[in-house]
Amino acid sequence: MKIAFVGKGGSGKTTLSALFIRHLAAAGRPVIAVDADINQHLGPALGLTDAQAAELPSLGAHLPEIKEYLRGSNPLIRSAEEMIKTTPPGRGSRLLRIVEENPVYAACARPIALDEGSVRLLATGAFTEEDLGVACYHSKVGAVELLLNHLVDGPDEYVVTDMTAGSDSFASGLFTRFDVTFLVAEPTRKGVSVYRQYKDYARDFGVELRVIGNKVQGRDDLEFLHREVGEDLLTTFGHSDWVRRLEQGAEPPLRALEAGNRAVLEQLRSEADAAHDRRDAPRYTEQAVLFHLRNAESWANSKVGIDLATQVDHGFVLGGEQHATAGAH
Repeated sequence: MKIAFVGKGGSGKTTLSALFIRHLAAAGRPVIAVDADINQHLGPALGLTDAQAAELPSLGAHLPEIKEYLRGSNPLIRSAEEMIKTTPPGRGSRLLRIVEENPVYAACARPIALDEGSVRLLATGAFTEEDLGVACYHSKVGAVELLLNHLVDGPDEYVVTDMTAGSDSFASGLFTRFDVTFLVAEPTRKGVSVYRQYKDYARDFGVELRVIGNKVQGRDDLEFLHREVGEDLLTTFGHSDWVRRLEQGAEPPLRALEAGNRAVLEQLRSEADAAHDRRDAPRYTEQAVLFHLRNAESWANSKVGIDLATQVDHGFVLGGEQHATAGAH
């Protein structure tokens, strides 16, 4: 399953994504956690110190090696230099799997031991002084889009991505790469205004958007969310002493999380599993091609110097019968 957590800054998005990751790992599920937020807080939310999080390898810094590996023997892509963030896979491309060892994971992923289970963490990397004024958020997350376009996942396997706060999540094709997107919203006018904005973006692309009400303290909060969000409201996460302890720097065991909030995490897992069962592989591939062609026409053809539409393998469907050979190392 490919899962995204989005929401406005301060909504609790990163905290809930980290809790969900811990819940999956505790159940023994294979999990890759991806920090695609400009603020890079997922590592600390999973128990890393700030110093350990700062030492995580950056996906962006390894983009040339990632491209070279994923290109494989695809005859439509002559070199890694001709690949951009939206380059779709084709016959001969190397595909990633969640449970495997490969050069991309060796260079960019780091294992994190949790109190129950473990996960692999990938991070886009924080903005540096060199990035200021010359780079944008999307240049950082391009590697994530490329990886998800080349990743084949099965049932009971999870990639959980903590996206950037605000509407930047929808400024590239990355938002279409997930089976389900969980939007974390507080019961406030500002919180639901973010939901409406996301809903407008998602509607045209069939993005499955489910709202998690966070910091819900009573009936008035719940009624407000039901009134403003309607059927997209999946569940609510209430006050948590466990979360407060975590935010204070403690490392409480997951088993100490309140039973009601633990049930919410299981509800999210069930929703993600159901969304994976509904995945439309041809449409998923078509959307990847659509955004590749948009990027090619708007800027990439002139930058790379070729017509990048020629990279599209129209007979290839990610997750189709071809992937057994396309992913050969």
